[in-house]
Order: sequence, then C-alpha cells, then structure tokens
Amino acid sequence: MGVWAGATVGPDVWEICRDLIPAGSVFAFLAEHRGEVFPAAMFADLYPSANGRPSMPPQILAAAVTLQALHGLSDVETVQELRCDLQWKAACGLGLHDTAFDPSLLAYFRRRLARSARPNRLFDAVREIVKATGVLKGRRRRALDSTVLDDAVATQDTISQIIAAVRTVIREVPGADRVAHTHCTAHDYNHPGKPRIAWNDSQAREELVDALVGDALRLLGHLPEQQLGEKAANAVGLLALVAGQDVEPAQDSDGRDERWRITRGTAHDRIVSTVDPEARHIHKTRSHRQDGFKAHLAIEPETGLFTAVALRPGTGTEHHEAAVGVDLLADETEPVDAFGDTAYSTGDTRQALEQAGHRLFLKPAPLRAAVPGGFTLDDFAIDTARNTATCPAGHTVALADPSGQYHQRKAAFGNLCTACPLRERCTKAKAGRILTIRPHHDQLAAARHQAATNPNWQADYRRWRPPVERAVAWIVHHGNRRLRYRGTIKNDTWLHTRAAALNLRRLVNLGLTHTHATWHLTPTTT
Repeated sequence: MGVWAGATVGPDVWEICRDLIPAGSVFAFLAEHRGEVFPAAMFADLYPSANGRPSMPPQILAAAVTLQALHGLSDVETVQELRCDLQWKAACGLGLHDTAFDPSLLAYFRRRLARSARPNRLFDAVREIVKATGVLKGRRRRALDSTVLDDAVATQDTISQIIAAVRTVIREVPGADRVAHTHCTAHDYNHPGKPRIAWNDSQAREELVDALVGDALRLLGHLPEQQLGEKAANAVGLLALVAGQDVEPAQDSDGRDERWRITRGTAHDRIVSTVDPEARHIHKTRSHRQDGFKAHLAIEPETGLFTAVALRPGTGTEHHEAAVGVDLLADETEPVDAFGDTAYSTGDTRQALEQAGHRLFLKPAPLRAAVPGGFTLDDFAIDTARNTATCPAGHTVALADPSGQYHQRKAAFGNLCTACPLRERCTKAKAGRILTIRPHHDQLAAARHQAATNPNWQADYRRWRPPVERAVAWIVHHGNRRLRYRGTIKNDTWLHTRAAALNLRRLVNLGLTHTHATWHLTPTTT
C-alpha cells in the first residue's frame, strides 16, 4: 500500500491557493482533514501483499471517488478535474503540476472496495464521524423511502437477448463453437448485426423466434459433458433462462415439437438485458415502469443525514420495501420513530419493527370495498381470538381455515346475505360475502384505526415523512438517476459512496471541524 509522504509534484495547491478555494466547501474540508476522514489504516486490508510497486495512496483515491460520487462524474471527467481544477487538487492532496493518474485506477480502487470484507467503508467512516459529533443524539426519527435508478445498459428484446446469450456460450464454453456450427442454423452468430428479415412482417419475426429458441435448446442439449468454470456456467445458465423466459409453445403445440412463439405478456422477474442480468423491470406505480434497480434510504428528517442505504434488484419479495426497511433499521441501537408510506406497512414488517421496540408511523394501505362506497373489512367485527366475524347487519359466522396452516382464515356469510337489507352495500357475489382474514389482522386493523382517528399521529406523519423526498432528490441530482455500473454489488457500493459524500457535505454545512483528535460541530452553526 502506498503511503502519503507529504511531497507533491510542484507547489502544494492547498498551501499557495487556500484563499481561492471556497471556505466551508467539501473541497476545503478534505484538503484540511482528508487524513482524518480516511486514515491509511482503514485501507490496509485492501493491499495484503508487500511485493511489487507501491500503489497510489488510498486516501487520495478515497477522496477522489467521494468527490466523484458527490458531483456525478465519470472516471475520465474526474481525472480531468484532478488535472485542471485547483479545488480538486487541494482536496486530494495533489501538487500544482501533478497530472493525476489514469482513469482506470478509479475502477480498480472501486473493485477492491466492492470485493473486500467491508465494501461500504467510506460510508461507515462518515457515519462514525456523524456519531462522534453527536448531531443525531436525541433525534430518534427515521424516514424510509425508495426510488428507482435506471440501469446502465439498454433494454434488449427477446431476439437480441437470445442471440447475445448464444454468442456468450460460444465464446466461454469449450467446444461450444463446434456444436453451434453443426446444430445452430437460424443465424450466423459470428455476424455482429441482427438477422436479415422483414422486421415489419409479424410472421417472419415469429418464425425467427421459433428458430432461435430451437438453436438455443439444441446448443444446450449437445454441449460436451465437462466441468465448467464460473464464467462458462453463468453463460449456460443465462442462455437457458433467456431462451425460456419470453417464449411459450406455439398455438396447438405442447412444446415437444419444438415450435415456439413470444409469450403474450411479461414474464415475472424477467431479465431485461444479457449485459446486466441483474437489472429488472420495475413498477413504482401501475402506469410508470422503469428498468434498473431500487435504492432504499433511511434518513434522519431534521438533519437530512442518511443513516442507512441499500441498493437491491427491483423484483422479489426479499427486495421489497417492507423487507429492506427492516434491514435499514437493524443497526439502530435504540428504538426510533419509523416513518414510511404504505409499501412498508405489511404485517410482517410491523411485527418485526414492533418487536425491536420501534414506534411506527407507517401509512396503512387503504381497504377496497367490494361495492363502490360500500362496506370494507373494517366495518365487520373480527374476533381473531374467538374465530368469529360479525357483519354490519349483526350476522355472526365462524372463521374457517381451509388450509389448516393458519395462513389465512375465511368468513363465509352465504345464505345470510340473501334477504339482508344491507346486501347492496356489501357484496355483488351470488354466494354472499366472503371475508379473507390474513395473519397480523389485528395489528393492521389497529394501524388503520390509528391513522384515521389519531390527530397527533396524522400531524407527526405529515411533518416528518415528507423530508425523505428531499433526500431522494439529493441522491438522483446531477444526473445520478441513471447508474454508471452494472450489477447489484457495484451499484450498491456507489450508492453508499454517494450517500457518504452527501452526508459529508451536510456535516460541513453544519460546521464540522476536527480539533484535538475529536470531531464536533461549531456551536454557531447548529
């Protein structure tokens, strides 16, 4: 690991140009306290070997990637700033005549971070500074939210995905080129372009899809038996996935005759590109769809500081806001007031957070009436202890558990609805009203009652939930809505670095200083 020796190429920019760099900026702060924010010891595990030439001091690279994430620059743009901008030179400790380094060095440094045991150490370092200042002491509110970040690749159609996946198998799997030469006839996979067909002819497109899927299945079926490495195994698995996710047997076919067509609809958890197989279609609303990943955020609403962040794939129950929200609060050492919208208000999430001692301000999902303007579930008296349900007309029935596993219970009113005077406000079903009582019913019903009737709860929610929207805007500012990297791991590391840079900027604005080996905020600023 290279160490900072104090010598610079040319005059020290911070010493001779201090007055030109805005006081109270992140640049001036890093120029003065770079070594305290990112001490050399925190990077020692990234350079386990004592052999070879010393690296660029990691403090310089850490400061560079932090500023890069703060300003939303590419590697080339970042190095250009380091060569030409006095602020950047001062912040990273470069001399006036220093030409910095090759842009690829930033990619190597981020890769070291991402593959290490502590990939988010830059965020953790700033979080330790936050803790040392005591700025969050007594502030026990946390607001949760998520936002979609667009992936860094182009979404591919079915044909492009299959062709790309076949090419990858031919390139990565030993012997696959010979199999493809013998059994794959739908397209010349050595040709860089798409097949030459009449693309405005729907029948021609269907025939091409059928032929490409046939090529993929024959290629997979005739690959030689062998032990595959990681890249080759991933290539085979990806081809099998993309060859099946968007197609179904052709009309009047069961698939055994190898006739296929594009599926009517979109497959669940569909891969959108073979270039980044972890990107997904994401629906934040019913009408708005994006391709990419979800960034999950937890902030302290008074200061706007990020207390935890996470980037996850956009689909899957384990990546839903409710599941990730529990993880975002897992490191809290004391109970907090948790604020979130309806995405976080599931029964499992409420149970987990309440067991951890947190006070919940999670907006419950609204109930839908079976008849517009009619009765909802909350208009029925549900006694889960006695297993009974009483309707607004006063009829009581038992709760039945058809599965016998207590996943959900049902209350069927049947013939009781036939002559009921409230029927038109209750159900349109010929068999009468049937209620489904799911686990955590009592918790969710109590939450809906609290949100509807407690003015203090409503006032707190309206006051402390909206600031998280501003934090989301900070994350995506400077063109950061679109990610620059591929895969969950790299983008999660970027998100943590981005949040660390924003936290550092916020602390500097609050008057962050370092004296006598301690971090504190100047009283006049707080």
